[in-house]
Amino acid sequence: MKIIVTGSLGNISKPLAEELIQKGHNITVISSKAEKQKDIETLGATAAIGSLNDADFLTATFTGADAVYAMVPPNLGVSDSRAYYREIGNAYAQAVKASGVKRVVHLSSIGADLDKGTGFILGSHDVEGILNELNDVNLTHLRPGYFYLNLYGFTDMIKGMGIIGTNYGGDDKMVMVHPTDISLAAAEELQASPGQKMRYVVSDVRTANETAQIIGKAIGKPDLKWLAFTNEQMADGMEKSGVPAHVIPNFVEMGASMHSGILYKDYEAHNPASMGKVKIEDFAKEFASAF
Repeated sequence: MKIIVTGSLGNISKPLAEELIQKGHNITVISSKAEKQKDIETLGATAAIGSLNDADFLTATFTGADAVYAMVPPNLGVSDSRAYYREIGNAYAQAVKASGVKRVVHLSSIGADLDKGTGFILGSHDVEGILNELNDVNLTHLRPGYFYLNLYGFTDMIKGMGIIGTNYGGDDKMVMVHPTDISLAAAEELQASPGQKMRYVVSDVRTANETAQIIGKAIGKPDLKWLAFTNEQMADGMEKSGVPAHVIPNFVEMGASMHSGILYKDYEAHNPASMGKVKIEDFAKEFASAF
């Protein structure tokens, strides 16, 4: 199969491309950075250098492909996150129509079923809606949980304050995932026909305190706690840390949806039969090595 992988050589896209190449597929990796071309070609893939909001570029790249892995790269620099997601989502939709590609696997997010109250995740909700308008396309939305990699963002807080603190914590549920498990799920779906309409990708489910305890044990801080701040406390802390003002409400809203549990309602209703391989204890070793 000829498969297009977006996301350059990121935490999901690189292992995804490697897995698909190993399976004998013809892979093209899209990157916005020309300096990535050599590394992409070293993997055994073809590099396509261009922008994801350029529908003409995407159409040319998608033409003749059997399947596309479509993701929207995070971009905290944009002032309107939803507009950014919609722009790329519309470019994807236009390119899929014009190129005639029939299989699309879209990297969405847990909570993308909700149309309010989830911060950044509303962008994934919008892209799902845009892609759902496509006709005669075998479309799968992958909805991963909370990325383990986000835990790296608490390194300074752990070192400086001896805690993890957000507007969710304590006994709040954490539905988490490792990029490796996402890449494996994406590879499965890209090669499947007809494929699932929607697939949750989760590696482990623990409470915030359980997560903190496991991470703490790995780094020699067995008493590490995950404290739940108020929304106001979290916003104030982010502001004092120099986080851009346009970003803060999205983080606060997303965290509040985790604290209330509303973010996980659809996931719980579907009750996925299996989970990924990388448990929080496995990731804690990675965290400790970086810490």
